[in-house]
Amino acid sequence: MLEEMYALEKNNTWQLVEWPKGKEPVGCKWVYSIKCNPEGKIERYKARLVAKGYTQTRGVDYEETFAPVAKMNTVRTLMSCAANLGWNLFQMDVKNAFLHGDLQEEIYMHIPPGFNTVQTEGKVLKLRRSLYGLKQSPRAWFGRFRKAMLKLGFSQSNADHTLFYKRCGGKLTILIVYVDDIVITGDDDQGIERVKQHLRNEFEVKDLGEMRYFLGIEVSRSSRGIYLSQRKYVLDLLSETGMSGCRPALTPIEQNHRLTSESGEPVDREQYQRLVGRLIYLSHTRPDIAFAVSVVSQFMHSPKTHHMDAVNRIIRYLKGCPGRGLLYKSSGNLQIECYTDADWAGSLDDRRSTSGYCTFVGGNIVTWRSKKQNVVARSTAEAEFRAMAHGVCEVLWLKIILMELGLFQARPLMMYCDNKAALDIAHNPVQHCRTKHIEIDQHFIKEKLDQGIICMHYVSSSNQLADILTKGLVEKVFSSLCSKMGLYDVFAHLEGEC
Repeated sequence: MLEEMYALEKNNTWQLVEWPKGKEPVGCKWVYSIKCNPEGKIERYKARLVAKGYTQTRGVDYEETFAPVAKMNTVRTLMSCAANLGWNLFQMDVKNAFLHGDLQEEIYMHIPPGFNTVQTEGKVLKLRRSLYGLKQSPRAWFGRFRKAMLKLGFSQSNADHTLFYKRCGGKLTILIVYVDDIVITGDDDQGIERVKQHLRNEFEVKDLGEMRYFLGIEVSRSSRGIYLSQRKYVLDLLSETGMSGCRPALTPIEQNHRLTSESGEPVDREQYQRLVGRLIYLSHTRPDIAFAVSVVSQFMHSPKTHHMDAVNRIIRYLKGCPGRGLLYKSSGNLQIECYTDADWAGSLDDRRSTSGYCTFVGGNIVTWRSKKQNVVARSTAEAEFRAMAHGVCEVLWLKIILMELGLFQARPLMMYCDNKAALDIAHNPVQHCRTKHIEIDQHFIKEKLDQGIICMHYVSSSNQLADILTKGLVEKVFSSLCSKMGLYDVFAHLEGEC
């Protein structure tokens, strides 16, 4: 607590003033946490002074609140580029990031608990800088950070506003920020050192060296490539749920599952939502559980016993392979590819279909999604076509990122689908009776085909990687698709895991 107060006063965060009439100060409280390293050992104890921003009133002591955070899709794309181009990945941490944001509004705060004295009676703190907990703090911090990067000559990406890049003498420096965690990469070693020094001058930062642990994701590098996993996260989840000794499941969800909104008796909704929320975060490096997590997420509002059984099955599956993660290798190119698939009328509640797609950059999977469609599809081809449209949007977004960075290779974006009817519709705009209800998607895809931006190919169902994102599969097929997607368990030979 004393260290936190010293940092706040050093940063000139506030000014002690008399309590102004007609002003209602916001409260504050202390939040304590224990920081651990990737091995689970205690690294340090931390106390954070947090303002009670929930008492603020819009238009009075705050206006805009939105601040972008890095997309994990962008982070994985950068890692695939680094693996293919041999770039180093560095990480920095901004100490007390929100304290660097400049406040535009007039805000007063009560004296922090435990630091009231005779001299502070009848007085409050007038805030000069943003503080954790205030509504506008994230926006104020990112605004200050953005100005610092533009001042150094960096450009801000339009595809992901947290991505900054700079070209100098044919060399490239890239930086991406997630609140106070910063990742730096590129092929300009001098440029990377310059941006590190610039950040040290502008903010109080900690250089963490090569990237090892980012947002709960363990990153390791070897001659084989870059390996991403959340093994510690999985082991903690198993320990907290008391399932460390459970019997492992071979797949995360049953084939032809029959889950509906009325499957069983009601269960503790808070516990169910907490577990599913943790599984959603785990999906950042585990596309193998994406479909199962998408299914159980549909019952968050009113979970039943069978839904909880499905969640427990996912955890039992994780017990068998807690160290499974993504291995990013070098393929010698940055070709963009996408596999799209759909499970027609799979939902027993409303007969909506499930779309699934996964995209690759340089042979490494960087984005994936499994999601129930918004409307009912009247045919398999229609369901597949809607999934295809989502996949096209995703590869176009990846193209924009690579073009901004100057890494895009002028070749068509490869799209793979296992439904010949959907491919025929994409190439043939005359089938009005079958396509009038998906006309917008059809024109969108046909336009990209005519421009030569995308190239459609048929792929057999056995090689359709997106199949794992739309339905439950038998163990043999499931394991084969996991391997083809680049999922490996480097700990398996050490611990006898799956």
